[in-house]
Amino acid sequence: MEQFVSVYVFIRDRIFDALDAEAVNTLTREQLAIQLSSAVDLIIEQESLSVANVVRADFVKSLVDELHGLGPLQALMDDDTISDIMINGHQQIYIERNGLVEPAKVEFIDEKQLVQIAKRIAQRVGRRVDESQPTCDARLPDGSRLNIVIPPIAIDGTSISIRKFKKHSLNLEILTEYGAMSREMAQILMVASRCRLNVLISGGTGSGKTTLLNALSQYISEKERIVTIEDAAELKLLQPHVVRLETRTSGIEGSGAVSQRDLVINSLRMRPDRIIVGECRGAEAFEMLQAMNTGHDGSMSTLHANTPRDALARVESMVMMATSTLPMEAIRRMIVSAVDIVVQISRLHDGSRRVMSISEVVGIEGSNVVMEEIFRFEPMSISSEDQKITGRYISAGLMQRSVLVEKAKYFGLDKQLTEIFRQGEVA
Repeated sequence: MEQFVSVYVFIRDRIFDALDAEAVNTLTREQLAIQLSSAVDLIIEQESLSVANVVRADFVKSLVDELHGLGPLQALMDDDTISDIMINGHQQIYIERNGLVEPAKVEFIDEKQLVQIAKRIAQRVGRRVDESQPTCDARLPDGSRLNIVIPPIAIDGTSISIRKFKKHSLNLEILTEYGAMSREMAQILMVASRCRLNVLISGGTGSGKTTLLNALSQYISEKERIVTIEDAAELKLLQPHVVRLETRTSGIEGSGAVSQRDLVINSLRMRPDRIIVGECRGAEAFEMLQAMNTGHDGSMSTLHANTPRDALARVESMVMMATSTLPMEAIRRMIVSAVDIVVQISRLHDGSRRVMSISEVVGIEGSNVVMEEIFRFEPMSISSEDQKITGRYISAGLMQRSVLVEKAKYFGLDKQLTEIFRQGEVA
């Protein structure tokens, strides 16, 4: 193996020294493969190296992947079973498959190669990463989310994180089949989406918030005009009348940045029926709540929080980022009148993603926000065979003053809602 690597590095260095970077960019992957194959054969012949034809083909593929793809990562990007790729220096590459993290069977030649590939990836998506700007957050051409951190910020070597873009959207029925929620919970979320309830999806990193948001969006009427706002465009809405907006970082001169808050403010002038913010993480939450309170019902967003109540507390904090003049009581009343449903989703220890609870924001009593849990997942045991967590979904039913009941009546879905809650407990 060491001899294989040393021969490859020798051939790679010879070819890279003679390469014209601009010429490479004008070639297709097939054209580049033909030219590199000839170059590899020539070097092997000149240096009298003993290299089998199969190994030569591997050399050419690795070179093409590095110049036109993501180098050693290309094979991982092409594997549809992998959802996340995490790099901690050139020798530590991890992947997430089926919710579980495991080491990948690939590695970079050295740190120099990793840095070169990181810079090349950033350049291709219109970003840059260097000592003056050591971090980069971007979207790859296939929609995957990319984050790069290079030394000296990354102490132990260049760090790259890639959240792969799913080629096929999952709907609530498929998520139910995967065990992410019960059939009754899926039906409740369908009704909530169709009835134009304002929904917040709360959860940790990698818990499936964006996947669930995308699934919920599929039950929006095709007659509605939807504006989506994201840091990196991931949502794949199936409706015909959709405007997709994406934030932009500042350029080399330090100007030209467009934040999520800028886009939310601008979206209000675009006559939207619904606004979907991929993830609320700052001052844009204030404009989002105002939009929900001024006729743009049915809006949706995600945020990072561990419980539904923590999610509302985070919204409070984000609103305070935007304005310091509003008293806390006014902020809480704004949240209560804007947010209807909070969906909590988590990634459990066995790698599975589950909707842990669906809660309704009922009102405010004194200084406390009142929430009613419609459904919750109650873990019961761990299978000794595959270590899978099993449990049951429990519901206490809906209150009569529920906004979900009122909206369901308005949209003619009250019979469907009643059918869901015929039994007090759903196993």
